[in-house]
Amino acid sequence: MSPARKRRAPSSNGPTLQLGAHVSAAGGTPEAPPRAMEIAATVMQFFTKMASRWAERDCSDDERTSFRARLAETKVATTMAHDSYLINLASPDPVLRARSIESFAAELRRCAALGLNFLVSHPGNFMDDHDAGIARNADAINRAFAVSQGDTILCLETTAGSGTALGSTFEELAAIIARIDPAYRNRVGVCLDTCHVYSAGYDLVGDYEGVMARFDDVLGLDRLRVMHLNDSKTPFASRRDRHELIAEGSLGEHPFRRIMTDPRLVAVPKVIETPKLDDAAVTDARMLTLLRSYL
Repeated sequence: MSPARKRRAPSSNGPTLQLGAHVSAAGGTPEAPPRAMEIAATVMQFFTKMASRWAERDCSDDERTSFRARLAETKVATTMAHDSYLINLASPDPVLRARSIESFAAELRRCAALGLNFLVSHPGNFMDDHDAGIARNADAINRAFAVSQGDTILCLETTAGSGTALGSTFEELAAIIARIDPAYRNRVGVCLDTCHVYSAGYDLVGDYEGVMARFDDVLGLDRLRVMHLNDSKTPFASRRDRHELIAEGSLGEHPFRRIMTDPRLVAVPKVIETPKLDDAAVTDARMLTLLRSYL
């Protein structure tokens, strides 16, 4: 295991609090760790390329060296990327599907080159037939794993349930994972986004324990590898993906207090993707301080 992937040892006061934010990698991936350090994050998520463009790239030796050196200067214990929003691994369109698989495989290669722990990915849009879309999504993941070395863990992210997007139910995620080749299945987990699951109809406000029990029954809590902590601008079961500042949206403070104090979730890395307002560092630091105050 490379130094960049090695988790830091717990302190004498207990395990490191796994909490951070999605930070900008503008100027290159080595610029992300200092931004994480500025907000006292111990977890960092970022894009390894422009998320709204198809153009792919490889990581140079200098980039890898610089990224790992700057990461070592921080207290970040867990690193992750979020893949491109253009990727649709469930698409029935052969051109888009081929392009998506190529882009996804390139993302896995960059994660391996940088030594990242996790890659967060939205399941695709099935467009035509639901079950066929699930099968295509899993097949595409298998193909990408087959041509990409490394041990970065893929985390399929829960979605809000708009349109034909897959991943709005725990059962859909379980169906995709069940179709992953057993040789790769230990490299697949789930990222639970609080805004998304609430918008999809999982009542974290009124039935937190019920939602967690359902997740455990369908997927198993061992599959929960990452959490995105976001409040929602829209009401319960809206099926809309609109993030809000922590405790300032329709979820409110209660579920975030529960998450931060839930002993089952202590070791799960947690990342905010809340609005940045006028100053990303100031706003993110305020959100992280608020979440830490719930402990």
